[in-house]
Amino acid sequence: MVAAGSRLEAAWAALALVPDPEVPALSVCDLGIVREVQADEAGTQVVLTPTYSGCPATEVIAASVREALMAAGLGPVTVTQRLAPAWTTDWMSEAGRSKLRDYGIAPPDACASGTQTIRIRPRQLACPRCGSTETERLSAFGSTACKALHRCLACREPFEHFKPI
Repeated sequence: MVAAGSRLEAAWAALALVPDPEVPALSVCDLGIVREVQADEAGTQVVLTPTYSGCPATEVIAASVREALMAAGLGPVTVTQRLAPAWTTDWMSEAGRSKLRDYGIAPPDACASGTQTIRIRPRQLACPRCGSTETERLSAFGSTACKALHRCLACREPFEHFKPI
């Protein structure tokens, strides 16, 4: 029999390996959508908060979480959604922001829960490839609604910016 603390650690370790289907460089933990985990000999319960209530990846994420925890021997698994409080990019980990940059997506600035103005057109957005702040927005939307398309004027490479929410 595995101790409850060990089961909880094993659950978090398994969740840290579940990739976000839209940005696979990030885990669901990096993204900050795993709000709560309980694990004991009776099973594992996970609470997820989607990045927005209409996110098309929500069902895929829940299934991936369930599969990862079952594969780790932590079943039965219950996955529920919690919509309030609403997810914010402030919940992303610093490691997740760094992984976004390494993946070629400019990460959102921290909003510090309302103490900083969220700008639709961020000032001095740094290119994730060369670091230049000489960039321009090409489109308010990138490959998903949560990203905008930009171009670096220094290295001329296009990149996406994960919008702060």
